[in-house]
Amino acid sequence: MELPATLSRAPATSQARAGEEAYTDARQDAQAAVGPPPRRPAAFCSSVFAQIEEIGWERVVSATGDDGVSCLTFRVVDDKGRIHLLEITLPMGYPASPPSITAEVPYLPKIQWSKSSRLKDVICQFEEHLKMLQEFWSTMDEIDKVLWVVDATKPTYAMSHCLLALGDDCYILLHVDPHKPSSLPECRFLGADGKLDRLIMNWRKNRKTWDTKKKFHENLAGVLDFALPAPPSVSSVRDDEQADCGICYAKHLPVDDELGAHSGCATDYTCENPSCSRALHSVCLRDWLRSITTTRQSFDVLFGNCPYCSDPVAVKVADR
Repeated sequence: MELPATLSRAPATSQARAGEEAYTDARQDAQAAVGPPPRRPAAFCSSVFAQIEEIGWERVVSATGDDGVSCLTFRVVDDKGRIHLLEITLPMGYPASPPSITAEVPYLPKIQWSKSSRLKDVICQFEEHLKMLQEFWSTMDEIDKVLWVVDATKPTYAMSHCLLALGDDCYILLHVDPHKPSSLPECRFLGADGKLDRLIMNWRKNRKTWDTKKKFHENLAGVLDFALPAPPSVSSVRDDEQADCGICYAKHLPVDDELGAHSGCATDYTCENPSCSRALHSVCLRDWLRSITTTRQSFDVLFGNCPYCSDPVAVKVADR
C-alpha cells in the first residue's frame, strides 16, 4: 500500500534535522578545541604608545594591524637627506618575541633584540644600517647622474642594478654589490652580437685593471675602453614633453583641491646645477625640504640642498 506523501517525507526531514544538529555540534566541538583567537595583553597598546613617544609621533607614517598599532611605519632620514620608510611588525608575543622589519634597502639588517629592547632600538639599528649603505647609494647616484640610465622601472633604494645605454641599440646591465660598491660590478651585455664584440673583448681583457680608488664611471669607461654616453639633458626635452619629477616620479601632480593652483601641474622647478638639471615639482621639493633637519628658513623661503646633486636649492614656503 502506498503511504501518504506527508508520511513518506517525514522520516527524511527528521534525518536532515538530525544531520544538521550533528554538524552544528561537531563545529562547536572543533571551535572549543581550538579555543578563542589570541588577544594582546591589556597593557600592549599603552606600552607601544609610550615607545612611539620616545621616537616621536611626527615620524609615524601609518599604524595598522590588530589594535591599530601592531604594524607601524616610521619615516627615517639618513645622513644625506634620503627619506626611508621602515615598517615594523609586532608579533603576538611582543616584546618577548622580536619584531620584524621591512624597508626598501638592498638587504635588511639583523636586528639585535632582548626582552628589555624597545622600538627606538630598532630605529637606531636601522639608522646605523643606513650609514653602511651611504657609499652604495652615492655610487648609484653617480651612475644615475653621469651615465645614461634607461631602466623602465622607477628606481628604489633597494635596487642594485641599472641598465645603461651605450648607443646603437646596445646596453649593459650592471649589478653593483651593496657591500662593496666600488668593486668590479657584474655585467651583462645586451644587443646585436656584432656590435658588442669589441666591448665584450675589452671587458674580459681589462677588468683586472679596475681600481676601487677611482670613480665608478671612470673605471667602467676605462675597462670598456669606450666613451660612455651622458644622460640626455633635461633641457633637451621637447617643449611638448614634460620631465618626470625627481621626487614623486610623476609628470603631473594629482588633481586635488588641496593643491590649489598646483593641482594637476607639471614640473615647475629645475636644479640650477648644469650637470644635474633635475626637474621637480616645487610642491614636492617644499615637502621634501620640510622633512630634512638641515633645511633653513628665512622669511617665506626654505633653503636646502638638491636631493640628487646636493647643490643649494630654495623654494617658497607657500604661494602668495
